[in-house]
Amino acid sequence: MSTHDWQTSSYCQEGDACLHVAATEKTIHLTESSDPTRAILSTHPDTFGALLRALKKNRT
Repeated sequence: MSTHDWQTSSYCQEGDACLHVAATEKTIHLTESSDPTRAILSTHPDTFGALLRALKKNRT
């Protein structure tokens, strides 16, 4: 992985499918542990916050 300070999701259980998050003041970075290419999705904190709010709002 890159030099970001990665944190593992608190929902991650043992195994290969874990979400890793790294944040700076201007960017949120996401990657999945099971991805052999270590592809990174980067977004603005406001955009990521809107996604989280939408996901929480639509929980069943």
